Amino acid sequence: MDNNLKTEKRILNLSLAGSIAFLLAEVFFAIYTGSKAVLMDCVYDIADLVMIGPFIVLVPLLYRPTTEKRPFGFAQVESLFVLIKYSILLGVDVVLVINCVKTILSGGNEVDASMVAVFELAVSAGCVLIYLTLSRFQKRYSSPSIKAELFIWKLDALSTLGVGCAFLLNLLLLRTPLAFICPYVDPGIAIILAVILIKEPVEMIFDSLRSLVLFAPDEEIKEKVCAVCEGILNREGCRLTYLDLVKTGRKVWADVFFLPAGNTIDLSRMQEVHREITEAGQAEFDSIYIQLIPDIEEYHVLAPEEVCARRNELIRHLEKQEERRRQKSGKGNNTPE
Repeated sequence: MDNNLKTEKRILNLSLAGSIAFLLAEVFFAIYTGSKAVLMDCVYDIADLVMIGPFIVLVPLLYRPTTEKRPFGFAQVESLFVLIKYSILLGVDVVLVINCVKTILSGGNEVDASMVAVFELAVSAGCVLIYLTLSRFQKRYSSPSIKAELFIWKLDALSTLGVGCAFLLNLLLLRTPLAFICPYVDPGIAIILAVILIKEPVEMIFDSLRSLVLFAPDEEIKEKVCAVCEGILNREGCRLTYLDLVKTGRKVWADVFFLPAGNTIDLSRMQEVHREITEAGQAEFDSIYIQLIPDIEEYHVLAPEEVCARRNELIRHLEKQEERRRQKSGKGNNTPE
């Protein structure tokens, strides 16, 4: 857990340093050239920078165990941060689109296309370099915040590359009869970027709201948890009857209601089953908490014949498991003379 925390903080600190460096360059260049497209990139970086600083402080809190006072820990605070961040991005996006439309209606905005193209292509190369560096750290550990930072850097690399290529095309238009379009290229590119990038803030706002009010997560998460639990419970002769899921931030809570194999429950065996399900769940999710709960409402007394049949099936399964362990142990002890 400590290694994961160190890795996540290292990635966020590196991302913060890169964001500050690129932001300073973009602010200077946006003021110097008056480019709306560069300003769009600059505003997105400012919104990301405003949130990544406090989030670095929040990350250690996400690793604290849950308590009676905080049954969900600080997971919902993460959802709140994401909601604020993307709400700011959405608001800025709309304001910039309105501003760019006004610029187009007032005759466009002429900029030095060659200078902007070189700058945007250089920024794109820098974003690719940071993305590749963060990807190497991600191989050690990954979390929603790390994936979000990687996504932002990848998006920055692609968007700046697109802007740079668009301004190179603008240079070609200057030598054609379509040169009258050139003053509208800069605000037009800014509007296109805003429209393309607006999808993610809208999706993340709805997802964060759903996490904050503790609504059930999407169907994909439910199917994954169900598949993990059903496979192990069915092997034990138990039956999954109901799944109560809550997801907030990076954490998932699952109350798994089941019917036992007979009229009694072997607590020591169910403890082992719970451990297996938890390990399988942790392989699929960053952080998951699973509770196994006998479904009292669905329970009915089984006939002795059915109880015996289920127990015999379970005994045969355990005997096969023990036989496989012995075979593996025997192979390990057989050494050539």
